Order: sequence, then C-alpha cells, then structure tokens
Amino acid sequence: MRHGGLKMYLETKSVRQVENFNLDWFFCHTDCDFTPGEPPTKDFRPVKLPHDWSMEYPFNENADSCGSGGYVETGVGWYRKVFRIAPEALNDGRVMIHFESAYMNTQVWINGKYLGRHVYGYTPFGWDITDVANHDGSENIIDVKVDNSAQPSSRWYSGSGITRNVWIYGVKRLHVAPYGVWVHQPEVTKEQAKLIVETQVCMSSADLSDGDKALKAGKICVETCIYTPDGTLCVQERTQDGRNIDGERIIFTQDICVKAPRLWDISDPALYKVKTSVWENEELQDEVELMTGFMSAVFDSNKGFLLNGKRVKLNGVCIHHDGGCAGAAVHPQIWERRLEKLKNMGANAVRMSHNPPDPALLDLCDRMGLLVMDEAFDEWRILKSKELGSNTHESRGYSEWFDSCHEQDLRTMLMRDRNHPGIILWSIGNEVPEQTAAQGYLTARHLRDICKEMDPDRAVTQANDQICAEPAAATQEFLDELDVVGYNYVNRWRTRAETLYDDDKRANPGWCVIGTENSSIGGVRGKYQLGMQEKAGWWKWPYYSAPVAVGRLLRFTMTHDYVAGDFMWTGIDYLGEAHWPGRSSSAGVLDTCGYEKDGYYFYQSIWKQREPMAHLLPHWNMDVEKGTIIQALGYTNCEYAELFLNGRSYGKKAYSYPAYGMTQYYGHFDKEPIPVNTDNLFLSWDVPYEPGCIELVGYRDGIDVVRHTVKTAGTPAAIRVTCFRQR
Repeated sequence: MRHGGLKMYLETKSVRQVENFNLDWFFCHTDCDFTPGEPPTKDFRPVKLPHDWSMEYPFNENADSCGSGGYVETGVGWYRKVFRIAPEALNDGRVMIHFESAYMNTQVWINGKYLGRHVYGYTPFGWDITDVANHDGSENIIDVKVDNSAQPSSRWYSGSGITRNVWIYGVKRLHVAPYGVWVHQPEVTKEQAKLIVETQVCMSSADLSDGDKALKAGKICVETCIYTPDGTLCVQERTQDGRNIDGERIIFTQDICVKAPRLWDISDPALYKVKTSVWENEELQDEVELMTGFMSAVFDSNKGFLLNGKRVKLNGVCIHHDGGCAGAAVHPQIWERRLEKLKNMGANAVRMSHNPPDPALLDLCDRMGLLVMDEAFDEWRILKSKELGSNTHESRGYSEWFDSCHEQDLRTMLMRDRNHPGIILWSIGNEVPEQTAAQGYLTARHLRDICKEMDPDRAVTQANDQICAEPAAATQEFLDELDVVGYNYVNRWRTRAETLYDDDKRANPGWCVIGTENSSIGGVRGKYQLGMQEKAGWWKWPYYSAPVAVGRLLRFTMTHDYVAGDFMWTGIDYLGEAHWPGRSSSAGVLDTCGYEKDGYYFYQSIWKQREPMAHLLPHWNMDVEKGTIIQALGYTNCEYAELFLNGRSYGKKAYSYPAYGMTQYYGHFDKEPIPVNTDNLFLSWDVPYEPGCIELVGYRDGIDVVRHTVKTAGTPAAIRVTCFRQR
C-alpha cells in the first residue's frame, strides 16, 4: 500500500535538524520474513511509536515468556515506514537515524540496504543513513525487524517492539558526536564548580587530514555557554585546543569555573543549560544543548552518603521499566505521576532495576530531585533461570551476547547518562552468579574499569545476594572490586537476620555499604490475609507480619550512619515474576496503576516527619463473625495515636523512633517522655469485629492533629473518574 501525503523530514534551515520519527509506521507480527525495501502490504497495519506489541494480546498461561516474562506473547515483529527527506537537508552534511531502544535483537534496513543489528533491548543505537537514503524528495523505506522469540529471556516483563522514541536528524559534515558533550565535575563546592567540558566533534573521514590542518590553523573552535537556572548567561568560553583522537573524531577540552553555583539538591534540583557550538572559519556548523546540575556525591565508610557535603540517608525504591498495562512503551506522564507519589512518600532515590532506563525517566528524576542508581545488566556470562511458572522451557538471556555486546552497551549507557546530576551510582550488575565464582572478580574489575574510564568520579556498585550465603558466598576479591558494596536481602543469612551489616563492618571497616535491594511491605491492594498458611510464599503472609522484619531493617539503616541507605523491592508493582493466574509482582508500595497500598503509608510515617499523617488498616468489610478479633494496624508520625470503633476508644498507643532519652540527670527531661507500647514501627490493636466505623486519631503535644477513618462499605452507588492532570 502506497500512501500519499508523506511527511517531508528535515526541511528547516537550522544547522542541526532533529525531528521525532514516531509517526506513520506500519507493523506486522509474524515469523515470516519480508523483503526489505518493499512498500507496506496488506499484512501491515498502522501503529504509532513507541509501541509494545506484547500488550496487544491476552495474557496466556502457556506463553513462552512464562511467569517471569508476564505470560505474554512475544515472537518477531516487522516495522516499515515510507518517508521523504527534503532535498536541501543534506547540503554537504549527514543524515542520522537514532533509536532510544527496541526490545530486542533489532535489525534495520534503508531502501533494502542492511545497516546492522543491535541486540540489547535497553540501550540506544543508530546509523548514518546518508549514503543509503534518497535526499532528493523521493520515497525512502525503512524496515526494522525486532526478534523477541528466544524465550524465556527475561526475569521480568520486557515488552516487545520499538518501545522508545525514534529520531531523525540532519547535521553538517562538522558536527558534535552523539552524546558528544560531557560536563565533567571533578570539584564542586558552594563557592565554585570546577568543570572539564569535553566535546567530541565528528568530521567525515575524507576531511580528517584537512581537519587537522584546520585545527592547526585555528580555523575550528568550540564555544561553551552555560546559563543559570533562571536563564542568565554565566559562562561563555571558546577553545581551539582540539586533537584527533581516533581518526574519526576531534576532542576539545575546556577548563571552566562557575562561581557560587546553585547546587543541585533533592530539595532544590537546580538545572543549568549548557549550549555547545562548533565553528569553522567563524561560521556556525553545529549547536547542541543539554541540561545538567552541579553537585558533589561522596560515599564514606563511616558517614554513609554525602550530598554536597551533607549526610543524606538514601530512602530508595527499586523500579522496573514497565508502566503496568501500558507495557514497555511508557508515556512520561505515567512516570511523572508515579515519581510524584513516591517522593511524597519520602523516597529520595530510585534504582533502575535491572537495565538502562528510558531517558525521559532520568530527565524527570533530574527535575524532581531524585537520586539515581543507574544499572547496566542483570546477567553477565552465567545464565540465570527465567522459568518461573513453568518448568518446560529452557532459559535464554543476555549471557549469550555478553562477550560480544557488553562493552559497547556499557559505554553507551555511560556516555548517554553521565551528564544527569541525579545519578550517584553506576551499578554494573544485579545478583550475578559470578560473585561466587573464583574468577568472577576479573569481570567485575573489567566493568568497573570501563566505568572509571568514562566517569572517574562516580562510585561503582553491584547488587550482591550471596554475601554470606552457604555453601558458596560472594568472594572477598569480588566485593573488594566495588567502590560501594551492595547488599540484596542483608537479613537472609543466619544471625545476619539480627546483626545485619555489623559483622562485615567489623571485618571490613573500609567498605562503603548500601542496601541495594531489600523487602518492602508489598501485598495486593485491599487484600488482607488472616492467619498464617503452611508453606505459603511471602505474598500470602498475614498483613500484620510484613512490617515487623521491614521495620527492624529500616530502624537499623536509619540509625547507623555508615549504612548509606536502602532501596526497597519495589516502589511499584511490575509485570512479570508472577505465578498464574497472576501477571504481576505484588512487591510494590504502589500497584501497577500507581495507587497507594498500605505499605506506602508505613514508609511515609518514617520518612516524612513534618506534616502529621495517620493511616489505618485493614478495610472494615471483613467476612468474619461478629466479635472475631481483628488486628488493626496504625501507621503514623505522631507522638501517639488512639483507636476508636463506633465511637468507643480502644486505647492510646505509641512507638518511639528514634528513641528519645534524658538530657539531664535521672528523672529530669526537657520533654515529657512518651509511654511506649511497642518496639515496632507501627501500632497495633486487637479489636472485636463489628460493622461500622473504625478511626485512628493522631496526637502531637496532646492535640488531635490528624485522623483516618475506615467504614464498612455499603452497596456500590457509582464510579467516579477524576483527571490526574489537565494540559
């Protein structure tokens, strides 16, 4: 099918033309091969990118993706688009195509000519299409084959297709390389930010000898302009100091100082604009802009994490990349709503589990003041099982491609992301089996060295789940390769359930440590398990048991400075890692739709102290006989709380966190002590059930400051829909 009215790309006269390439695509989900370069046939249907075809089919218990992948259809998909490039676009320049990512094993053709393959489903890729595209206004055809048929290949929902944005851009022959500007920040204080700005400039190979001559003659220069958060120009500097680094690129280096910078912080995420211009013979050749912030991030073995010189406890959440039933093609507004809720809970850090995230998500973290652990891989050379919910499938994975792809994928992630101020940690892996292998430390060292080459100042970690496991624990050599030792489920191992990090602190006093992944209070929103079932998984534990262990670890983390913080598993429910008929994990404090579960308020009661809050659970429509004892839980940041059922008080209770003691001699306090009823980080009342109204009242300084009421619901009357945000 040939379609008239094709969009003409790159018609503007700017030195760098960048246009979104998401519209007017056609798609066919099939294992059959097509001949690249042919127009879309009747087998194709129109789609708009980003696109995740796995969300277009019913969930299927027998799907090859298994429970790990969310019981979804995968397979092979073909994308095809007919487009035109304006005749004036080239003008002795270059035309590029750029994919933010596609899952996975992607091959691309232009007009039937093969461009190449990109395997990893989470890193960007692209090609120079100048020599294979028509730039006379006639038609071009791009074909993209995405192959996600090797299943099961992921331990969580991956999605299938071109799941992020695609861009086309035109540049002159002398232009800034992709991700070619790096604002390195070796020293940042409130007095000054000492920067090293590196700019990589590309020139066609035929021009490199002339380029070297032009460099020596001072005809090529780079200008860097930096603008404050309010738009004021604060730096404008030029350099002609360039050098040919690999026969294809010229690198320019500038030492720049920003006086009295407004530091990027979680409470004031101040962003500066950096504009880079490339000039030849005083004629503008290229211009790019990026946003960054100036900040200092230091991990200390005794003080934990220091942001701009001040100790900050990392109240972190792990998240996966999907948007619930939006799949892997997630609109930024979905992430914005989710992050706003997590920040309102008191979270200040996000771990991107277990792959490079959508760049739009990193942009949101920068703007909203959220710190980031940016993670590269879930798997190195040793394959992991992805057979959850099935024992009939042979697992596949990135391990098949690690040797041929990992270095390019890691370098691409680092180059793409290193200007983001919120990133404080590079994670080179998650729970990799190599942590217990005799030679595993060599791979850890290799990956760490790449990180340090690309970004010398940020710390490197790996999320380890075998630090004290039996019979084979993570090796000392492996852990010593890490700047920050990451612990997954630190309370798993024998007496570590009580001592947690202390044993390793005594044995390795120089280690910086962090909880890279530990259990949260998950569960299905609105579902309350009464009583313990035999051989029940954690997702079937009683609602009143989870806060006990979580509270023990949280109290330890918050009161031991040397522990930099903790990332709970997870901030948000995610598709995959489920047992049929479930399709998603219930580990989050937000569900896949972004609604708060009870656990959300547990963390809020600890992490946010200023505004009084109180939350009461469970619901009060219990299917039990009247008089049955029900355990009512209260989460609050008030000094104490009182529970009422149908107007009758069941008493006041309090917990003290952190514990508050005397300041003078015995019996003399600067504040009246609170009679504490529990050592847990929640309050509990045993209440004989009867329908009606149960209410939690929070008090500060003896004054009723907050209430939360739960009522026995009647017959549903209506459904109400509200708009999250009007644009």
